[in-house]
Amino acid sequence: MPREKGEKMIARNKKALHDYSITDKIEAGLVLTGTEVKSLRDGHASLVDAFATIDDGEVWLRNANIPEYSRGTWRNHVALRKRKMLLHKSEIVRLERALGDSGRTLIPLSLYFRDGNAKVELAVGTGKKEWDKRQTIRERDMRREAERDLADRSRRRR
Repeated sequence: MPREKGEKMIARNKKALHDYSITDKIEAGLVLTGTEVKSLRDGHASLVDAFATIDDGEVWLRNANIPEYSRGTWRNHVALRKRKMLLHKSEIVRLERALGDSGRTLIPLSLYFRDGNAKVELAVGTGKKEWDKRQTIRERDMRREAERDLADRSRRRR
């Protein structure tokens, strides 16, 4: 059977972009069991409360919810277990340096399949204060309004 090509999105952490200022992004592989892969292929996963940690030179994804496979047996996986992430040593060292400053954390932004392999997009983020969030919303609304005005002008010209 030929290998899959392309990218298939499984889960995206939309709230992370609202709650954190993202500085650095990196792609990492995941170590999964068979039923976890089947559950992901069905499109079941949540990154809402997920985060990553670096323990003894290894990166671990925690609180990522991959529900049990519906047609699994008694050997099904645990939904909220910690999962090892696959990164090169140099990438892990770079992430450790980036996390050295206080208030920084590793946040998974998205979970997807790329060419048949499960991948996670990790980001180094700093938590936003309430006024930062309001400023982001204000900028987004202004950008939307400007795009609408441009669209209205182009429609009127026709």
